[in-house]
Amino acid sequence: MEIIYIFCETERIRVPLFGYDKRLYSFFINRGGKWDNTRNEFTLARNINVEQMCGDFWEKSLGIPMVLIKDNSTTPKVYGFMGRQWEDTDFYNKPKGEFPVTCKEYNVNAPISVPLPPLESDKFPKQWITKLENEMRAAKYSWQTRTSYMYYNRFLCHYMKKLPEDMQADDIKEFLAAVEKGRDYSAATLNIALSGIKFFYTRVLPKDIIEEQHRPRQDKRLPVVLSKEEIKKMFLNEHNFKHRLLLMMVYASGLRAGEVVRLKRQDIDISRKTINIRSGKGRKDRYTLVSETVINALAEYYTRYNITNWLFSGADPNKHLVSRSAQHIFERALKKAKIEKAATLHSLRHSFATHLLEGGTDIRYIQELLGHASIITTERYTHVARRKTLSIQSPLDTIDKEDC
Repeated sequence: MEIIYIFCETERIRVPLFGYDKRLYSFFINRGGKWDNTRNEFTLARNINVEQMCGDFWEKSLGIPMVLIKDNSTTPKVYGFMGRQWEDTDFYNKPKGEFPVTCKEYNVNAPISVPLPPLESDKFPKQWITKLENEMRAAKYSWQTRTSYMYYNRFLCHYMKKLPEDMQADDIKEFLAAVEKGRDYSAATLNIALSGIKFFYTRVLPKDIIEEQHRPRQDKRLPVVLSKEEIKKMFLNEHNFKHRLLLMMVYASGLRAGEVVRLKRQDIDISRKTINIRSGKGRKDRYTLVSETVINALAEYYTRYNITNWLFSGADPNKHLVSRSAQHIFERALKKAKIEKAATLHSLRHSFATHLLEGGTDIRYIQELLGHASIITTERYTHVARRKTLSIQSPLDTIDKEDC
């Protein structure tokens, strides 16, 4: 979930934005905003009625939640979460069991929606922050993993109102139960929280309080898959050449959002019809295929946009497009095609795997193309592929063909 942060300072209002979005840029420019290309943010006059501006933002169906942080205030205001109006949110000072209803479940791949309190008032002291950060960097953990692990350890200490060295096994269990009940965390999110806490209490502050914690049972959800007709409809209704090519490459090669936006021209080997995915999930390199249709489109794309480095650059040509902007491109294309499935950009990757399986491609090859470490991950596509069920008739369709 993308979130817009608005910082109301003494002399100005700052709105950082990462990745180009025409709607957002037009909105802030029309309100006197000036773009700072160095800091990647809009600045606006301090006399603007911020609450009114955000009300306009929501009414124009831009639909992105906002967090307002006023100068010298540790209590943010949120707008647009679950369609609600402005509400004061003192997240960390709520009594145990009470959670702000304005905030949806955290997405660890997105910015944290409610800022953490100042370090000096934290129950997770700076010495532990530094040690945890150093340990994670030494282990080469990604920025997303470091951010989520740090967050959940600080959240634990704030919720239990205890220092890390005073924490007990039952405290961790109580914390996980409370966030599952109060914030409706999924099993996957609870597992990330538990992994972060386990990392701290085994690698940073060794303490025998984590081994008895059992992993939450995982939700067994099937991936959302689009039909070939739906995907074709999306491509036909997307008239922006750059956006259409991005969507085509995700589907044609089974790419993740973070992989497609980080592609460089030199990663595409036209002669071998392959794409070199560098440092994909788990920091693993792999090769995947590239389609003839994409190759033909790339020839025109290179010339039209003078591509020399990043295949899909952002507002700053020296930087690649951010993943969230790629998600927005998909969401708009889905809307243009009037497809009502609860699909995301990742659904194109799911569709790539499912359609290959339905076409008779060996599942081991699909595993390699997707970059899955385990065949078990790839096997979930057998539950949505129709290869073996296309010839099966429903008993309702044969009910009149048999003698009673």
